[in-house]
Amino acid sequence: MEAQSSATARGRIAVDGQAASPASSGPRSGLLQAGLGVVAFSLTFPATAWGLEGFGPWSLVAVRSVLAALVAGGCLLATGVPLPARRHWFGLAVVGAGVVLGFPLLTTLALRTSTTAHAAVVVGLLPLTTALLSALRVGARPSRTFWAAALAGAAAVVAFTVQQSGGALSAADGYLFAALLVCAAGYTEGGRLARIMPGWQVIGWALVLCLPVTVPGAALALAYEPVRLGAHAVAGLLWVTLGSQFFGLVVWYRGMAAIGIPKASQLQLAQPLLTLVWSVLLLGEHLTPAAPLTAAAVLVCIAVTQRARG
Repeated sequence: MEAQSSATARGRIAVDGQAASPASSGPRSGLLQAGLGVVAFSLTFPATAWGLEGFGPWSLVAVRSVLAALVAGGCLLATGVPLPARRHWFGLAVVGAGVVLGFPLLTTLALRTSTTAHAAVVVGLLPLTTALLSALRVGARPSRTFWAAALAGAAAVVAFTVQQSGGALSAADGYLFAALLVCAAGYTEGGRLARIMPGWQVIGWALVLCLPVTVPGAALALAYEPVRLGAHAVAGLLWVTLGSQFFGLVVWYRGMAAIGIPKASQLQLAQPLLTLVWSVLLLGEHLTPAAPLTAAAVLVCIAVTQRARG
């Protein structure tokens, strides 16, 4: 009995030889990590706008993915992490298609003609879409209170961001709505896998898995798209590579594993407002007086979703 108790106390048994990372850190730590992920993601659109000052859209996405994969692959190699079990490769492919390739490419293409404020519409809808997909994929069943608060928060964010863009739909909307769907799928699958392996390994293997696409893609894009390196272009590339593509996804997946996909996804209701703040500070965009009112409404919705029982 004592030996059995000791084995239990040492933590979760590894699945397929890999230490599971679920919520060994607890709900509070999971909430903090998911929040850090949201902050990292909120800088993605302004950093992408900076990156587009020196790179073409295809070059920027391919180069950021390759560089992030090199960092992730180095970490995986240095720590001697074994290959994931075969049954997890499909999920990792979904993560790669959604958050490594699909979302960055589609939003970068949209940001060629769209402002960051308008692009934030897709982020406003992402929490609700992620919660819906998680309900279908992993059997999550949040309460009615949760859904009511989520819908109210999403409506507030969408109304605010559409108002910020003048209420007009742009040609970039097709890219944005497609990005919404693929990213929600990647978040859902990544959150599920983060209950089996550490979050940094989820995004790490997804990045490495995409190398056969991103390496030739980067070479081809750089050959056809001119590069004009400057302070903004380099800073934007570094942030979307290390901040958004790697660090942000690591803490985000760890947070989702700890507090659940639906609740973690609702923290992203604050992301469009944070993006707008960064847009003012970094890009010189202007906000209307509606910003603080929307922020207050969103914070209330987040508080309700975090307390709701599913």
